[in-house]
Amino acid sequence: MESVSAVFAGTALALFGSALLIWTGARALHRAPVAHGVSPVASTALTTLFGVVFLGLGVWVFTLV
Repeated sequence: MESVSAVFAGTALALFGSALLIWTGARALHRAPVAHGVSPVASTALTTLFGVVFLGLGVWVFTLV
């Protein structure tokens, strides 16, 4: 039963991280703001950082299964 929870958590984290990276890449490619009212460089950097962190956490959880 614990492996089912780990697979669910890993999938959710990996999907969120990859979707965040894809969305940030698409916004940056079209030179659209990632977050309104914030420096474009800071918002792109932080969003990319959190996308990598969530994707890494998802992969890490999958290694524990």
